[in-house]
Amino acid sequence: MDKTLVIVTGPTASGKTDLAINIAREIGCDIVSADSRQIYMGLPIGTAAPSAEQLAAVHHHFVGILPLDAYYSAAQYESDVMKLLPELWKKNSIAVMCGGSMMYIDAVTRGIDELPTISTAIREKVKALYERGGNDALISELRQIDPEYLERADLNNSRRLIHAIEITLEAGAPCSSLLTGKSKQRDFNIVKVAIDYPREQLFDRINRRTEAMIDAGLEDEARSVYHLRHLNSLNTVGYKEMFAMIDGTMDRDTAIARIAKNTRVYAKKQLLWLSKDPSVIRLVPDDDIVNRALEAVYASINSR
Repeated sequence: MDKTLVIVTGPTASGKTDLAINIAREIGCDIVSADSRQIYMGLPIGTAAPSAEQLAAVHHHFVGILPLDAYYSAAQYESDVMKLLPELWKKNSIAVMCGGSMMYIDAVTRGIDELPTISTAIREKVKALYERGGNDALISELRQIDPEYLERADLNNSRRLIHAIEITLEAGAPCSSLLTGKSKQRDFNIVKVAIDYPREQLFDRINRRTEAMIDAGLEDEARSVYHLRHLNSLNTVGYKEMFAMIDGTMDRDTAIARIAKNTRVYAKKQLLWLSKDPSVIRLVPDDDIVNRALEAVYASINSR
């Protein structure tokens, strides 16, 4: 059988982890995590990382392997996964990838542009710029060094703005000139499946999972890394709201409600990304979803 990467994706709280584990167990293969936050150590609750039992059931890669202060990017992820996959295919012609980090999945399936590795000096320089002036300072800088990127940028996404400035300064050329958007050809089959919950049901699952995270100890987990709150790895939903609560700028009830709200906003972005990919096989969530996922995978492989 040809080498095949089965990608179990979809919005947060849709049940990707359980489905991926069940598929991998049936096939007898490993799981490659495609989650940009689960890759860090010490954040199992807030990132909804696989439990110890789930990790024991199927061997996972890229879960809890990096310290919180480690720099990591979609480009590094692409490189690491492309090195790993040939090793996995020696054991099984099928491997499973699971996650909802859009840039990570695109990096592996489509490839991303060759961009420079950001030096510590440049990273600290741009970080200082952001700390001094926030998003306004980033926008002003981009207006000077890469106005073309600024025209199409999400002005509220500080991480993207920061990275665009870093790339421009490191490369000595506008970031926009380096982003070709050309897809790379892969020498393996790609099958994407996603659990397709109606939006109201998905949002209810998000709300209930937020409550479960709080009950599991998210507040204590956030307090344990509070002293590292300046790190990019912690600039994410769940921790930002808990940090605001610890700072005293947000009360506990508001922080919890805001986590659920911001998670729903993130899920909407994931749904929009999925809507633009006609290759995704959408699965109705029911008791037979594993069998139907496997049928869809093998049908897709056999049709090639």
